[in-house]
Amino acid sequence: MTLPDLKQLEAIVKPAAREILLPGFGKLDYQYKADGSIITAADKAMQKRLVAELRNAWPQYAILGEEMTKDQQHEAMSNEEGYWCIDPLDGTNNFATGMPFFAVSIALIVNNQQALGFIYDPKRDEVFTAIKGEGAALNHVQLKCMPNKTDIKRAIAEIDMKRLPKQLSIRLVNEEPFSSQRNIGSSALDWCWLAACRYNVYLHGGQKPWDYAAGNLILHEAGGQSISLDGNPVFTGRYEDRSVLASLDDSLFQYWKQWVGVPVSQT
Repeated sequence: MTLPDLKQLEAIVKPAAREILLPGFGKLDYQYKADGSIITAADKAMQKRLVAELRNAWPQYAILGEEMTKDQQHEAMSNEEGYWCIDPLDGTNNFATGMPFFAVSIALIVNNQQALGFIYDPKRDEVFTAIKGEGAALNHVQLKCMPNKTDIKRAIAEIDMKRLPKQLSIRLVNEEPFSSQRNIGSSALDWCWLAACRYNVYLHGGQKPWDYAAGNLILHEAGGQSISLDGNPVFTGRYEDRSVLASLDDSLFQYWKQWVGVPVSQT
């Protein structure tokens, strides 16, 4: 199978992000969607441009985008050739209020498998990429998570508390199993920064397909590991919310799973 060229994809995404996202950063111009989340004019404009350019470059693939209807999203997943899973602006709250943590996330799904992942952070001009079985890269330099033998007590954790089961959140606060905790507000960057060894463990209670499709592949191709809190893989090829537990190296990953209480998968 011949996959789209990453350089061609980069040539589409980077100019669009620079021309649409950066000028709108921090403008406080947003509306609320039915689910309570916010949307900006930049979300809509970025998705419109990406959809047009991806269809022009690779017409064989359908497109599943965050700012599409559920019927459109499910129709895209039924395309036999595969589909792009895109988030035109991950971290919209950050973007709208002037916090510099947001990204464009794109994954190519073929035969219900992640084939390619691409995440662009326009504020830092960082491009994270991965091709299934070929490794991951940051700005064209290979990413490799080397086992660092960090003790959990010295680990930096990226955790989204509000989406976790209540009892687990309370336990994390009371027991403080790690050294310090972060939450930057962008799932795409969460995955990438873990892949780049910028922190040690990760925990998130619920992500949409466009939140994890690209980042999950980038982390795994960089040598990291992840699992959902139900004990199954994060990416299943289905349209569903998934929780995330992840780490850089096997010893810390195994300890983190045990501490959180992830069950052994029955599948």
